[in-house]
Amino acid sequence: MSHNPGNTSSASSSSPAADVPKAPARRSVLRGSLAASAVLALPGAALAGAAPAQALPGRPRAAWGVQAGDVTSSSGLVWVRSDRPARMIVETSATESFRRARSWHGPLLGPGTDFTGTVPLRGLPAGEQVHYRVTLADPEDPRRTGEPVYGTFRTAPTRRRQGVRFVWSGDIAGQGWGINPDIGGFTVYDEMRRLNPDFFLCSGDTIYADGVIEPSVTLPDGRIWRNITTPEKAKVAETLAEYRGNFRYNLLDANVRKFNSEVPSITQWDDHEVRNNWYPGQILDDVRYTEKNVDVLAARSTQAFHEYFPISASPARGADRRVHRVVNHGPLLDVFVLDMRTYRNANSPGRQTDDTNGILGAEQLAWLKRELSRSRAVWKVIAADMPIGLVVPDGTANIEAIAQGDPGAPLGRELQIAELLRYIKHQRITGTLWLTADVHHTSAQHYTPERAAFKDFAPFWEFVSGPIAAGQFPASKLDDTFGPDRAFVKAPQGQNLSPMEVPPLFGEVDIDGASGELTVRLREEGGTVLFTKVLQPGKVGQ
Repeated sequence: MSHNPGNTSSASSSSPAADVPKAPARRSVLRGSLAASAVLALPGAALAGAAPAQALPGRPRAAWGVQAGDVTSSSGLVWVRSDRPARMIVETSATESFRRARSWHGPLLGPGTDFTGTVPLRGLPAGEQVHYRVTLADPEDPRRTGEPVYGTFRTAPTRRRQGVRFVWSGDIAGQGWGINPDIGGFTVYDEMRRLNPDFFLCSGDTIYADGVIEPSVTLPDGRIWRNITTPEKAKVAETLAEYRGNFRYNLLDANVRKFNSEVPSITQWDDHEVRNNWYPGQILDDVRYTEKNVDVLAARSTQAFHEYFPISASPARGADRRVHRVVNHGPLLDVFVLDMRTYRNANSPGRQTDDTNGILGAEQLAWLKRELSRSRAVWKVIAADMPIGLVVPDGTANIEAIAQGDPGAPLGRELQIAELLRYIKHQRITGTLWLTADVHHTSAQHYTPERAAFKDFAPFWEFVSGPIAAGQFPASKLDDTFGPDRAFVKAPQGQNLSPMEVPPLFGEVDIDGASGELTVRLREEGGTVLFTKVLQPGKVGQ
């Protein structure tokens, strides 16, 4: 979340009828999926900070559940965390009985990865439900194994008629609103799971490494918000261990673990994985931090981020890890995951007339152009961790996102987006759709050159949804450079409203296999559809 007041460290800071599933529902309770994680039921959160030890008695346990990620028509990634050194073994099957199971021997999990590991699965059947189970084996005695942990996911179809459904949102455990056992934790995850999506697109701010989780917060009406707390959430994250503890925090929630076991993810990051509004080369002026070099903090967070999410991005040239990537989800959909954080220039007023680096960096922009040109999918979702035409300030003078409040010709980071939009138009790339979170309210913007100062682009839609579990904030101002018209917005008048005061927000995208028609629904927890927009394939200016 990018409101400047997010720099503060407590929740008192001021920063910001369900459809019938198209495919057979997954099992309501995966066999054994929660049995292994019972030790991390909500009241037992104190265990979260305990480091695994080689001398632990018994057998290895996968108490943090399982996750699948970046699933395509023939591949996917499966993640687990052990409580001690262990060998990771994955079995897959077309049936819950695991007849004719296929085995995948994974890595040795140890302290170098915080006892996490990911196994790539290849050669999977397209458009099918895949059942998997993860077993952890004692590296000294492979016969000593822990209880298997179960999961399932659907691979992407190769036949267009199957259709695709996914949900998206972001902003988790922000502004001091953590896991509240009094309201059942992050129950919005259970609502998203029951929509039976093919995957979850997490649009960033997966953690709030700069946000302290206090044991309790008094709401304006006198009610008490209670948080589960851990040692790593008692201060801002600086060390690798503290960043790892922030990623573990969300996995304390049973709703999250069950969701992860049934819905694969496509995950990107934004600023709060490191620190509010950070950019490369920044030196902090913040008394809460002993380590002032943001590049040092970002390197630690990047390592923990890749340890705790199954992400398929290959290493970038000259770098160890990458976030931006394309996830192909059959003939109907490609998802272009952007990284608007790692390669950006310094936050500034955004008035420069020449800005080749911008918010993506020159190399990522070239990559995105190339991959969009190669895509043959009907729909091309551009998963951005920040909005285009919403003004997101960094303090009183600088700009955190793209739009800088000047409604005239592109300046600053807008120049790079103008170049991209011009390229999409001139290359006749159809079916682009922008999805994001970040601003802690939900809205739908239609961009068209008829209303814009910059004219050389084809009309498109941008949809914003979130937060899942963080404070909500008033609507951001619009910048007219690219001619946005806000077709819908829902945002509170007050600052930093808790999930007990306003329902969490998420979005749903449903692509019909027969027609190719794409439907976007902006939702809030409780089953309410706030706004619906239907888009037709191959059409411009709708």
